[in-house]
Amino acid sequence: MANLTGVQYVTRRPAWHTRLLRSVEESGLFSTALLVPVLIFFIVWNVIPLLWMLGLSFYNYSLITGNPEKYVAFGNYLDIYNNTNVWNALGRTFQWVFVTVAVETVLGILLGLLFWRSSDLPGRRFALTMIFTPMILAPASTGTYFRLIYEPTFGVINSILSILFGTRIDFLGDRAWAFGAVALVDIWMWTPFMLLITLAALGAVPKAELEAAEVDRLPWYKRFWYVILPYGKFILMLGILLRTIDSFKTMDLIYLMTKGGPGNTTETIAIALWRKAFEGFTMGWSSALAVILLLTAIAFTSIYLYILNLSKQGGK
Repeated sequence: MANLTGVQYVTRRPAWHTRLLRSVEESGLFSTALLVPVLIFFIVWNVIPLLWMLGLSFYNYSLITGNPEKYVAFGNYLDIYNNTNVWNALGRTFQWVFVTVAVETVLGILLGLLFWRSSDLPGRRFALTMIFTPMILAPASTGTYFRLIYEPTFGVINSILSILFGTRIDFLGDRAWAFGAVALVDIWMWTPFMLLITLAALGAVPKAELEAAEVDRLPWYKRFWYVILPYGKFILMLGILLRTIDSFKTMDLIYLMTKGGPGNTTETIAIALWRKAFEGFTMGWSSALAVILLLTAIAFTSIYLYILNLSKQGGK
């Protein structure tokens, strides 16, 4: 190819691998190839075990007896429905969720407002770092750590009580104290999460609205209710949803601290399921209970998502 000066220009075609990549991208095969590993992982580790659990829930199958599985239709579900221990464990689970999530939300909002208003406070970043530390600890280590703190003989808390009041309390062995003692540890762990959610919600509030509330000298509670909440309620509800789901399936922390005791004072539905599956080895019955818990979690999630949708529409 020549221009007006007579200089010859050679137009080079793209290399074969460049043309191949372009054709793959244009055909949509590239995006499909990226999704295939994720789909395989999801099917192998989620769909297949879920279908296996659903099918096993209709059978009477125990790993101890060695007998072949026996089809009982909805027999396991009826047995669970008539089992008072399951209902008691489910009631304690709802109590656990309500207490922990409610306290964590209130404390998280209060701490979030405190740190948000003290942006120029010296040491603020260090304080936030220390507050967020419990959230990143493993529940296994946290449960072991607080079990030693609550220990009635040489625990730190009982040593202080013995010096000040001359008494010792078996926090994890007394029915009157066990539930509250374990719930306090969960609150200590996950209040920083709600603090983080609160700070994110506060960041969504327009500065003009805050400045107007400052000029009008609104009290802090009115400022939160009429200015901050309308803009940040979507993020706050999302945080409450995540904490509710996580709190509903709490097992490791409680089991390491009390193993569901004393008696069944701290036995949640997750611990009851674990005992039936991995101590009693009644796999059919346990699968039926797991299906019920899954449907319960889906129902809670649907309710929260409906409320989130209403909050989002109300904010428009």
